[in-house]
Amino acid sequence: MNSKRVAWLTPSDPPHAFPDIATAMQEPDGLLAAGGDLSPERLLYAYRNGIFPWYDEGQPVLWWSPDPRCVLAPADYHVSRRLQRDIAASRFELTFNMAFADVIAACAGPRRSGQSTWITADMMRAFTALYDAGWAHSIEVRDDGELVGGVYGIAIGRVFFGESMFSARSNTSKMALLGLCRVLERHRFELVDCQVVSGHLLTLGAKTIPRQEFRAILDARCGDPTPFDGWPGEPVQIRDLAAG
Repeated sequence: MNSKRVAWLTPSDPPHAFPDIATAMQEPDGLLAAGGDLSPERLLYAYRNGIFPWYDEGQPVLWWSPDPRCVLAPADYHVSRRLQRDIAASRFELTFNMAFADVIAACAGPRRSGQSTWITADMMRAFTALYDAGWAHSIEVRDDGELVGGVYGIAIGRVFFGESMFSARSNTSKMALLGLCRVLERHRFELVDCQVVSGHLLTLGAKTIPRQEFRAILDARCGDPTPFDGWPGEPVQIRDLAAG
């Protein structure tokens, strides 16, 4: 039986008030704390220290640090033959940070599985504030200007913390993730944090690493406090980015 108790935070607690991630619960895996708020300062501290919020509407904010951690090295992104064919036949373009509000709203929309979204209204406001401050980013897939896929997350130092992605057409979320990985690889990012492992992520090249190893990477690669601004300024053909 897991005898650990969840630490409770208040909005007045400082951003660094989290307990050590080594004290997170084993069941449910990684539950570390509850409460607090979603201020930019608390969120940035949390991500830099291997912690992320994940909760349903009506719940207090729940903070997690699972062990093992699911991560994807940008160079390891796996492009399947089907995805290669879809890219070769497509006329899609990628844009960067041009429609953050639309991407996060699409990610928060209804799921084919019927599951409710964890992207609450408060989460949307919090990540929009991080976007306005230059920390959160979106990659958009467009068909003749129409938004048909995307991914968003936070870049700190040389780690990108992926949050969610969506597809309105076949494989467009994979194309958005491919575009993200190509840009990150060029700028020598260590990894994309995928948070919780799934079979789908493993097919894309993700793997799991111990939480202690993940924390060591964050300590080494998230020291730069300057928001990342190395995104292409103009639309990019997905075929060109995939080839290069």
